[in-house]
Amino acid sequence: MQDALAWLAQIAALIRKEFRDLFKDPSSRALLLVPAILQSLLFGYGATYDLTHVPYAVLDQSRGAASTRLLASLDGGGVFTRVATLDNARQIAAVIDSGDALLALAIPADFEARLATGRDAPLQVILDGRNSATAAAAAAQIAAVVGAVNVARGHAPLVTIDRRAWFNPNLESRWNLMPPLIAALSMIQTLLLSALSVAREREQGTFDQLLVTPLTPLQILIGKALPTMTVGILQSTLIFLIILFWFGIPMVGSVWLLYLGLASFTLASVGIGLSISAVALTMQQAMLYTFLIVMPLMLLSGLLTPIRNMPQVLQWLTYANPLRFGVDLVRRVYLEGAGLAEVGADFVPLLCVAALTLPLAAWLFRHRLS
Repeated sequence: MQDALAWLAQIAALIRKEFRDLFKDPSSRALLLVPAILQSLLFGYGATYDLTHVPYAVLDQSRGAASTRLLASLDGGGVFTRVATLDNARQIAAVIDSGDALLALAIPADFEARLATGRDAPLQVILDGRNSATAAAAAAQIAAVVGAVNVARGHAPLVTIDRRAWFNPNLESRWNLMPPLIAALSMIQTLLLSALSVAREREQGTFDQLLVTPLTPLQILIGKALPTMTVGILQSTLIFLIILFWFGIPMVGSVWLLYLGLASFTLASVGIGLSISAVALTMQQAMLYTFLIVMPLMLLSGLLTPIRNMPQVLQWLTYANPLRFGVDLVRRVYLEGAGLAEVGADFVPLLCVAALTLPLAAWLFRHRLS
């Protein structure tokens, strides 16, 4: 009995020691609490499929009383926001391609006449299929509004919906999710590898030796960045080939433009990872810091949920997230066939992040105390 009590006392002493080690360091206490709080808030506000704001464009060629009542029902529902009133069908492509509108509503010229003569009147809804889940939800909302209009009309001829989805004809969720993974999955590996590169040498005691060599901080930076960039591009290529040939999702755009965008995105990711590595004293810290930022980067990228549905504060924060622009660039080039003129704006923040984080990492190589 005494041996058992002594054995339990030893375990209790070890447990107390572990709890002291966990809570005595202020940074450790912060790592236990802050990520859980921040990620809970981000999931609550950022990861939402609720449609609270659906921008749409309308081409009303009828301009009759029936189309006016229908549009009033849409505008007064609190979900749909008209962002453009079009003059001709050629303008639909521009407003959908740019992402300004999630859908376009085309009311034909004979809409009023068909209802007046006892015939069903078709209403064309053109959806942006690049985000299939949101497009499907928006189509369901349109159907609900049209259904309410038909109920109010009683036994009169019905307003019908002719639905078309661009860039993803069948609104398959795989088409929306898979292409952006070319950037998102490689970012995780790139961040982790670059974050561990300097931290590993600090832990092994070889980084100080590297600093006293004739190599300049720029040379060290390039030597650390290029291998990780190569691994990231190779991993993106592997994911790209799986999506293209295994899942059979056709690519519409330019492969060269896709890889130019991936190179810029990977460079920005390496800059963030090397900055983490320069700050972290150990590999464990580097891994913790990496996993701490990966989840917010994913949630605020538009990969899973539309950015327009997030609170305004979170929408502002997404401008500092390179994954937002990497996802947008890959999705538009792959599915839409966008050219450099259409996705050129995505390169600017990616290069800005790289221009900020890479010099910061080089400076920290010299000035961070080991």
